[in-house]
Amino acid sequence: MGKKIAVEKAIRILREVEVLQSQGSTAGDACRKLGISEHTYYRWKKEYGRLHVDQARRLKELERENGRLKKLVADISLDNAILREAASGNS
Repeated sequence: MGKKIAVEKAIRILREVEVLQSQGSTAGDACRKLGISEHTYYRWKKEYGRLHVDQARRLKELERENGRLKKLVADISLDNAILREAASGNS
């Protein structure tokens, strides 16, 4: 299996493929020259094709923040359930 590439690097590679294509190369030739498979290129293009590097960084930050907030909500929900159970036992 291949290794995971940073989103920023994937976006840079997408731009390089576009440059090579504008110079007359095919997508397959450009991908081979850059060391990625055509399948990877089209997958990245679908996922990151319209993003710029700064937007990708922001997306990654937002995904981390979203994960942190989801964990906080789960912890609060668990605490709330424990308190409800304890309160119903006291009645």
